[in-house]
Amino acid sequence: MNTQPTLTTDGGKAGEPGGTGASQSPDGLKAGLKNRHLSMIAIGGVIGAGLFVGSGAGIAAAGPAILLSYALVGAMVVFVMRMLGEMAAARPTSGSFSTYADQALGRWAGFTIGWLYWFFWVVVLAVEATAGAVILEGWVPAVPQWAWALIVMVVLTATNLASVSSYGEFEFWFAGIKVVAIGAFVVIGLLAVFGVLPGSDNPGAGFAHLTDTGGFLPMGAGAILTGVLMVVFSFMGSEIVTLAAGESEDPQRAVTKATNSVIWRIGVFYLGSIFVVLTLLPWNDKSIVEKGSYVAALDSIGIPHAGQVMNVIVLTAVLSCLNSGLYTASRMAFSLGQRGDAPKSFAKVDKRSVPRAAILSSVVFGFVAVFFNYKWPDTVFAFLLNSSGAVALFVWLVICVTQLRMRGIILRESPEKLVVRMWLFPYLTWATIGMIVFVLGYMLYDGGSAREQVVLSLLVAALVLVIALVRERIAKSSARP
Repeated sequence: MNTQPTLTTDGGKAGEPGGTGASQSPDGLKAGLKNRHLSMIAIGGVIGAGLFVGSGAGIAAAGPAILLSYALVGAMVVFVMRMLGEMAAARPTSGSFSTYADQALGRWAGFTIGWLYWFFWVVVLAVEATAGAVILEGWVPAVPQWAWALIVMVVLTATNLASVSSYGEFEFWFAGIKVVAIGAFVVIGLLAVFGVLPGSDNPGAGFAHLTDTGGFLPMGAGAILTGVLMVVFSFMGSEIVTLAAGESEDPQRAVTKATNSVIWRIGVFYLGSIFVVLTLLPWNDKSIVEKGSYVAALDSIGIPHAGQVMNVIVLTAVLSCLNSGLYTASRMAFSLGQRGDAPKSFAKVDKRSVPRAAILSSVVFGFVAVFFNYKWPDTVFAFLLNSSGAVALFVWLVICVTQLRMRGIILRESPEKLVVRMWLFPYLTWATIGMIVFVLGYMLYDGGSAREQVVLSLLVAALVLVIALVRERIAKSSARP
């Protein structure tokens, strides 16, 4: 006789009031993420592999002024997260901003931004799987690169299929390694900057390198905006904690804590670490681009095997991004399924309260993208990459517009849940919208790959929007007597 309780369509256990038990979140997923998981997901969410790998190019393009680029984008992310935190603390759900857009702007908005966000993360799966495979192949060349990509995808898929707590535990340790590594880098680097680090090879020039090679703005003020375009996408992922909060024991507390701490997280991990690089080395030191900014900085201090140390940290960041990307894509697919905007199977959970179909469908597309990356890297995969490139900015823009409407809805329906409030509402919300639109406009003006990303992303967004509007019209026609 089967003693395992059966699951209702909303994921709850049969026989329990409302189809949910004490361990179930409101949308049927299991509340398996602990506070320590959420805390580390919130911290690690803003530390992507792009920070380690891409910062060197930004420094070369803008010089010390790249700090202003990071500060501008960081401020924008802080404001967006504050808006998202306001909505997520009041209405925690695995669909996060897609669900809020659905409620505040209409089904077309939730459908469009939800699928675009899913598309963004499944493409990221391919990028990160390939990046991880390159590092692993360097360590074990007997295993081909494609096999390493397959291995890391399979392992992390199994983790996500096991339970949400498995995802949380893996991410806790992945994020923990990143946090400790950057924290140690900042502390050791600052000691070397002031010449008090024992055995350091660095001359300890203090803050001189910020201005001694062409001044603080060696490439002109316009380079700050160029830097913005180069660093903006390394911040994507900070919103993951609001999706994960729907599967936590105390969603409101988790979201509030994550929202309130986003300022120091960006300040320490982004501005702090880049500041250390710029004070350890002149901005135009060739090793910053050739070796990577962090490896170059570690070499200047005299840390042995700096390249291998950083490879371990970058691999950890890659695996963290893969793990979170798969989780995020599957939960967005689950939410879309719940709202009838994706196949119904996406909204079903297994006996461990895991949305198996949503996870597997995301993995399948990720595997296909990995195949495209190896088979047609400069054509098909380049199109996928560019057509999802500006989605981060679209998501942030939708969050801002949604919050303008959602504030009134929350005040009318449940004002006591408005425990996190956007500062200077609505003025700062409108200012953030202006900042995002300006960045998108500058990408179009700047030309090159930035323009291609915006144009292709807009085309894909327009296609998804048309599908949403057609579905809505068909639904309304079917509903008429």
